[in-house]
Amino acid sequence: QVQLVESGGGLVQAGGSLRLSCAASGRSWSISAMGWGWYRQAPGKQRELVASISSGAITNYADSVKGRFTISRDNSKNTVYLQMISLKPEDTAEYYCNLGNGRWNYWGQGTQVTVSE
Repeated sequence: QVQLVESGGGLVQAGGSLRLSCAASGRSWSISAMGWGWYRQAPGKQRELVASISSGAITNYADSVKGRFTISRDNSKNTVYLQMISLKPEDTAEYYCNLGNGRWNYWGQGTQVTVSE
């Protein structure tokens, strides 16, 4: 089994920055062949995909975060990052990392990001 551990969430003012990390442990030999995604869910709203990066390092972003968020991965550390700048109150949500290959799918425990006015 694979376990994902997230860190980096917190409370920031609008315009500030945060960097989220998600590290995978277990079955590390297959992690580099999988894709990563960052999702977020605000209270009363559906979970949405905000950024993804494939095993070939191809990235995609939701329109709402494009130009402000950057997803990256370090295969040597089995870790994915989400660098967030120019944060807005509407970015407030619980953020979850996801790791999968179409056969297996793993989720992090979630980390709260709160952006104040």
